[in-house]
Amino acid sequence: MTPTIHLTESEASSAAENISRLRVALQSVLFGQDELINHVITGLLARGHLLLEGLPGLGKTELVKGLAKALDLQAKRIQFTPDLLPGDITGNPMLQDVDGTRRFVFQPGPIFANLVLADEINRASPKTQSALLEAMQERRVTVMGESHILPAPFFVLATQNPIELEGTYPLPEAQLDRFLFKLDVRTNDAATLEKIVLNREIGEEPEVHAVMNAAQFNSLLDLTRRVFMPQPVANFIARLVKATHPGEPHAAGVKYGASPRAALALAAASKGRALMERRLNASFEDVRAAAPAVLRHRLLLDYGAKLEGMTPDLIVARLLENVPAQDKPLPSSLAAAKI
Repeated sequence: MTPTIHLTESEASSAAENISRLRVALQSVLFGQDELINHVITGLLARGHLLLEGLPGLGKTELVKGLAKALDLQAKRIQFTPDLLPGDITGNPMLQDVDGTRRFVFQPGPIFANLVLADEINRASPKTQSALLEAMQERRVTVMGESHILPAPFFVLATQNPIELEGTYPLPEAQLDRFLFKLDVRTNDAATLEKIVLNREIGEEPEVHAVMNAAQFNSLLDLTRRVFMPQPVANFIARLVKATHPGEPHAAGVKYGASPRAALALAAASKGRALMERRLNASFEDVRAAAPAVLRHRLLLDYGAKLEGMTPDLIVARLLENVPAQDKPLPSSLAAAKI
């Protein structure tokens, strides 16, 4: 493995300024959702796919479209419907005349973009939902035995309606695990609704200008990977994920816990949040801030816990309250540092 060149103060400062401009651009698109915007930016810095859940009309689609404009990335939208087929997403071979002969030539589908908006993903059948699985994990698609590499960077930002709504299909656990974050888009308060009424018109999209180009954004992704991960913070991540499994002291009601992929996701998200905060290393607080969005869709509760009104968010909150950040005293060399 090539040794990591750790971040410098000047690099962290420059990155934080670029991230701040991106945040301001998104705040002009979605009013009153600063926490959601911060999570979205953190998830992208961590090179993760995002699942946004909320009722229709809360601005999920506009947020994704504004993000594509702000980052000057190629974006495509897939509207998921019950009759959508896997080939409508990945693309299909088409019979064409090539040099006087007729043969099948692959025609890329809308998945071939830097930023793919999978709108209302849980309105499509499970078979069609699974067409995204390979793309999200491997950054490629395979059609009729032939693999096709997707553009870089590649992100899926999927929106879904709450699964209790009629005509929706819950996403398979294997696909949920490929999403770095699951973010809940909450309803607006009265003050935010007033601002929306005064500044928006139906059918008109907010104007968003690019704040960076693709090369600058790729540079941010590289800088995120260079954020230092202290061993005590890595240990906290490992113990927190282990604590989600059945049989652990604070995991009552959990049928299946989080996978090792969740630990990697939590580490990457902690690095992304640290860079947003202009810091050179991930901290315990970064882990705590990212944990609900990383873990809530990776915990499967048993029937009894559901009857008692337990939710994954309540389980995660209980774990964060009871799993100590340090399992032993810090070495004297780190005791005075803010981790």
